[in-house]
Amino acid sequence: FIPALGGPAYATELAALSDWVHYLLLPVYGREISANRPWCAQWYEHPEAVARLHALWLAWQQLTDTEAGLSGPSTWHRDHLDHTLAHLRAPDGPFAACTTSATRPNHRVLAAPTPKQAEEEAA
Repeated sequence: FIPALGGPAYATELAALSDWVHYLLLPVYGREISANRPWCAQWYEHPEAVARLHALWLAWQQLTDTEAGLSGPSTWHRDHLDHTLAHLRAPDGPFAACTTSATRPNHRVLAAPTPKQAEEEAA
């Protein structure tokens, strides 16, 4: 899983994921971008997006293999694609801070909570 990788292994996996996102996922499933359904062209700079898209890609590899059976692609859509895109493109998702206006592009990665903040929120 890509969040556990580092260095060259991470770079290689991210390059393969980027190819899949740009040549399969976005051309087929990329819908109109709006404030209610944001997308960031620099998705690879959002750790949550990278993790979710990598998991989606791994599931796609498994479920589009002929050994998955004829219903594999349908299962991928129902159990993986719809759920992942709903989270990624939610107004409060990882791309929430990225402006969707073509005339005013703005990319910003939201800050992750510090370990201390996470502990306080859990308490």
